[in-house]
Amino acid sequence: MHPYAAELSQELGLRPEQVDRTLALQEDGATVPFIARYRKEVTGGLDEVQIQTLFDRATERAELDSRRDTILRSIEEQGKLTPELAKALKAARTRTELEDLYLPYKPKRRTRAAIARERGLEPLADLVWKQDGRRGEDVAARVRPFVNPEKDVPDQAAALAGARDICAERVAEDAGLRREAREVSARRGTLCSNVVPAKKGETTKFENYYGHEEPLSQAPSHRVLALLRGEEEGVLKVKLSLPDDEVKGLLAGRVVTKPQSLFAQELRAAVEDSWDRLMGPSLEAELRAELKERADRQAIGVFGENLRHLLLTPPAGARAVLALDPGLRTGTKLAMMDVTGKVVETLTLYSERGADERARAAKLLAAVVQKHQPELVAVGNGTGSREAEAFVRDTLKAMGSQIPVVSVSEQGASIYSASEVARDEFPDLDVSLRGAVSIGRRLQDPLAELVKIDPKSIGVGQYQHDVDQGLLKKKLGEVVDSCVNAVGVDVNTASPQLLEHVSGVGPSLAKKLVAHRASKGRFTTRRELLKVSGLGPKTFEQAAGFLRVRGTEPLDASAVHPERYGVVERMAKDLGVAVSALVGNAELVRKIDPKRYLGPDLGEMTLKDILAELEKPSRDPRGDFTAPQHREDLRSLEDVKEGMVLQGVVTNVTAFGAFVDVGVHQDGLVHVSQISTRFVKDPSEVVKVGDRLTVRVLTVDLARKRLALSVRAVQEGGAPQPSGRPQVGGATGPGRMTERGGGSGGPRQGARPASGPGPKPPSGPGEKKGPEPFNNPFSKLKR
Repeated sequence: MHPYAAELSQELGLRPEQVDRTLALQEDGATVPFIARYRKEVTGGLDEVQIQTLFDRATERAELDSRRDTILRSIEEQGKLTPELAKALKAARTRTELEDLYLPYKPKRRTRAAIARERGLEPLADLVWKQDGRRGEDVAARVRPFVNPEKDVPDQAAALAGARDICAERVAEDAGLRREAREVSARRGTLCSNVVPAKKGETTKFENYYGHEEPLSQAPSHRVLALLRGEEEGVLKVKLSLPDDEVKGLLAGRVVTKPQSLFAQELRAAVEDSWDRLMGPSLEAELRAELKERADRQAIGVFGENLRHLLLTPPAGARAVLALDPGLRTGTKLAMMDVTGKVVETLTLYSERGADERARAAKLLAAVVQKHQPELVAVGNGTGSREAEAFVRDTLKAMGSQIPVVSVSEQGASIYSASEVARDEFPDLDVSLRGAVSIGRRLQDPLAELVKIDPKSIGVGQYQHDVDQGLLKKKLGEVVDSCVNAVGVDVNTASPQLLEHVSGVGPSLAKKLVAHRASKGRFTTRRELLKVSGLGPKTFEQAAGFLRVRGTEPLDASAVHPERYGVVERMAKDLGVAVSALVGNAELVRKIDPKRYLGPDLGEMTLKDILAELEKPSRDPRGDFTAPQHREDLRSLEDVKEGMVLQGVVTNVTAFGAFVDVGVHQDGLVHVSQISTRFVKDPSEVVKVGDRLTVRVLTVDLARKRLALSVRAVQEGGAPQPSGRPQVGGATGPGRMTERGGGSGGPRQGARPASGPGPKPPSGPGEKKGPEPFNNPFSKLKR
């Protein structure tokens, strides 16, 4: 049994054998996607989230044990490790408990208490601490032996001051006292911010946080990050206001147990000094760090969910796409791609340089359309996009063409254009034209194209540059891996950037797969993957089920793992048909009696997956693409009026609401209080990136370029709704890429970016309860 199995099973609500077997798979080199999909009987049907959580907690537990061993060795080397202390350290279940116990023994700089000990005042401190003697005794007589001018203790006052310093340090380093003070501070403390004197009177984007105060236990993540951003930019001063008097009273009550003793007042003074000078500042720093960590994790969770929905945007698929990257001054870059994504023609159009140039650009565009017959036109949603869309629509209308025009987010396209990946793909193509190619390919297959870009540059995060970058990278990497493996990858067409996210592959092997493909030709069977240098049996086991090979073996193009081909062959033989006739034939699949094929190595869950795959092989979990519906009379924020009811697409979901694209080059905000008529604590419970919403315009702020929208007002007003979840359209087709670019990007230029602070969202029922309670935050971190 794994050493952490019992503890983690209790913590996560799992059976010990589930935890033990799942951790054993990890130690054997299995990946999360592989375990979740192909080892369900072993894990008891755990999904990817549960498995990843288990792995993370096991890692944190191992790190805690490593730190425990370090602390034990350190104290033992000092010769101060007692059996009682060792027992307490071994019983500690959180990093905070460990550090509190270690604090008195932790190497530190020369403190006031250390200086007092050097002056021989420790025995006097013991008298004060033990509260010896009764009030009325001769204090001078007790203190006189410790007065020594040669040791810089010239008088009684200096001796008592040194003794107080020692007692103050004892209070600050007592694990039990720190725990109680921390709990009270977390429960009763407040988060405060105000403008720095140098910025007083100035208008800034943080002005709603001037004179701001709220309970520490209720501060939502987006507000915490906004305050810290304001402090980082030198606009705000942020501090935690702790309940000083209450904590001092608590500590004094625990320490000063004999109020009538000779040194009671000295000890009380030491307690107050300990809080003011040592424990209070230390706990404030701890609580602030924990508050930041909690905010980081919530923001990263939001980013991860948004990224997942964006990557799983339904692809247009194998359709010829004409893509345009708008530009007013430098011209609009055009790239024509065939059904495979291959670039067949590029141009630069200058449609904004007067009537003659516009006419010439229209002729060039019409010629490209007539020559290549694109099925879709993709227009990047950056500067000049509205003008470019109008130009394209006018040209197509003049030709009598009904080709759908889809606005696609160009977030991160410029970063891709200048990247090494783009240079390798298109060494002879101008940087600006590479951006147009990226826009077009995002429409054909968002997942395959977006994996080439750092997820932080895609624009669906919240304060992504402010959060812990290590945690962010880990989370986004997990999301990308999960999405790629959920969809599956055609090994004969995939880029190295897509292949590297396949279970068991990685960057190095991905390049080898592409190189082998280029030198030896297409793979015709999955077994041929074993001929690739560095791809051995173990990697094949992990990767094969997620790699699609369209060749002679019908199962190679499905999600059925090669280790299960034998059972499918038995099914086909029992039905009297070839395997190729069984795959994709739902009528035949329904005739299979699953019980006949159950065995020690094949359980019901895996068998159910096999039958589902046989019925619909290589089914794409991303859904079907449908062309968007456009409202062409809205082209700018000035066209939007209060009270309008509009169709929009969710482009970003944050802790305080959802940003919605209504087609005016400016995303509007649906605050959490306006998402539904019912109470909504977390916007992601109701809306996802790519959802289509019907919204009513609440306010239009042209000066600050802000648009406030409401779903609740539509619900209360009874306006017609799109199909799908109540008030939320299904995330099918380019519902994630409507006329202003939908879900593959964040707010437009001029919009309040989801990653920036902006003003505090208006209060509403969405914030009544606040986030998870903060009563004793460290008790839950367990690291």
